[in-house]
Parts: sequence; C-alpha cells; structure tokens
Amino acid sequence: MRSARAVDSLTDARAARARAGHGFTLIEVLVALAIVAIGVAAVMGALTSSAGTTAYLRDKTFAQWVALNRIANLRLSGRQPQTGNSDGDTDFAGRSWHWHQEVVTTEVPGVERIDVSVRPADLEVSADDRSWLTTVSGIWGDAVGTPNGFQPDWGSQFPAGPAAAGGNTPGNNPPGAPPGNVPAPPPPQAPTNRRGTT
Repeated sequence: MRSARAVDSLTDARAARARAGHGFTLIEVLVALAIVAIGVAAVMGALTSSAGTTAYLRDKTFAQWVALNRIANLRLSGRQPQTGNSDGDTDFAGRSWHWHQEVVTTEVPGVERIDVSVRPADLEVSADDRSWLTTVSGIWGDAVGTPNGFQPDWGSQFPAGPAAAGGNTPGNNPPGAPPGNVPAPPPPQAPTNRRGTT
C-alpha cells in the first residue's frame, strides 16, 4: 500500500509540473498585455508628435514664401510703398493665407523697412490676437543702387612696394609666396566678342 501511495504521489507531482509548464497564468498574460499597451501608446505618441511637427514646419515654410513673395512684388513694382499698415489675403500652395504688412521709414533717407507677417486665413483668431506663423523683413528704397554690371577695382592682392613694381623681394613676400623675385600676375584682359576681337 505504501508503494501505491508513493506512486500516486509521484504521479500527482509530475502532473502538477506538467500543468505548470504548459501555459501562462492569467496574471502573466495581463502583465504582458499591459507592457505591450504602454509600448504601443509611446510609439503612437511619438508618431503623432512627428506628424504635428511636420505639418507646422510645412505651414511655416509656406508662410515665409508668401511673405517673401509680397516683399518681392513690392520691390518689382518700382513704386514706393506707402508707410503704414495694410492687410490682405492671397492664395498659395492650394491654401488661403492672410498677410499683414507694416512699412516704416528708416534713418537712411529714401529707404523704408517692410515687415510682412503671415498666417493661414482659416485660422480663427480674435481681432487683437497676433498669432502669425512668420514675420519677414525687407527693405525698399531709392538709395539702393541698381545693378549695372560695373565691377569696381578692389585693389591688388599684393601689398604696395617692390612687389607691386614687378616682383617679390626676400623681405616683402605675400603670405604663401615663394621667396625671391617672382613676377607679378598679369593685368586682367579686356572682354572679347565671339570672333576674338575687342
């Protein structure tokens, strides 16, 4: 009888070990699900933040282009803008944008500063709310020279003295030049037409 009890006890112990090794308990499954849920929530939060940042940077870039276009149009018109504030709307990149322009005189006679602020036109804001995406500044003026192709002579790259007269002397070498009497570079050539004549 003793051997039958020992065999039954051994069989029960093996069965208990077999049951324990074949699956997870409910607590283990719940802990694993909680860990997975926390990880998925963190990943979703990062993706949402990244998408929001991308949309903001896209809108900010478009707003800067709208402001730069407004300043370029004022410069290209050839007319001096009136000092003061003005507002308007424009369409750009499939969206409507609201701009606010402020033109102020500067201390330099004939030069005015132009500040253009831009935001989406569909953005709901109060009258005194200034939630602009960007503000770009530019200048306009008749004191600014027009491009005419003139290239000024900025002077020689070599210091005045014996080097300017035809070469370098041992005591007067430009930085990086070899010692001794090295001839100065030739003067610039006059431009030629296609046939090679001046």
